[in-house]
Amino acid sequence: MGTLKAIIAPSVLASNISKLAEETQRMESLGAEWIHLDVMDMHFVPNLSFGPPVINNLKKYTKSIFFDVHLMVEYPEKYVPLLKTSNQLTFHFEALNEDTERCIQLAKEIRDNNLWCGISIKPKTDVQKLVPILDTNLINTVLVMTVEPGFGGQSFMHDMMGKVSFLRKKYKNLNIQVDGGLNIETTEISASHGANIIVAGTSIFNAEDPKYVIDTMRVSVQKYLNN
Repeated sequence: MGTLKAIIAPSVLASNISKLAEETQRMESLGAEWIHLDVMDMHFVPNLSFGPPVINNLKKYTKSIFFDVHLMVEYPEKYVPLLKTSNQLTFHFEALNEDTERCIQLAKEIRDNNLWCGISIKPKTDVQKLVPILDTNLINTVLVMTVEPGFGGQSFMHDMMGKVSFLRKKYKNLNIQVDGGLNIETTEISASHGANIIVAGTSIFNAEDPKYVIDTMRVSVQKYLNN
């Protein structure tokens, strides 16, 4: 796993979103490698957040932090031309009706725009269905949801760790990201199963010392990457 990096991605949905630029700058100054941006459409998930104009504008107020955009939307393909200033677009397998060919086509489109491509699965989805898509080498990151997507502050689903272990055993150099209920303790658990990218919202933004949380999470992940 030499090529993988330990990455902490604070999820700005848990921040004071009336001050999105300041909050993103604060995370960058605390050493976060990525910032995680959840785009929700009130259809694929029962919540609404922000869209391309906000994300594209926000990019202007940052230095080099990686924009990790999670498309929790019904028609992810419509967003690709609108989010070219981002760094990675992650779409949901379920949003394309678990259609392998459609997923491969969308992944090609994202990669053709010089963006990283991620694919995400909800808790009830069988991870093995992703294998034909992952075997194309078009996917940079798999996002394993460790809560039902749509709302922050839910409890971490420990039984999702089997998916992480399966992916890590099969794909040594794949970025495996977990999102939902991540704190210092559950980061350790996730890292021990093979996750190298941690999305955390409330545990970072509500912390008295968010830098300590980010640094501690990173050390946990790095420890298992080194083994």
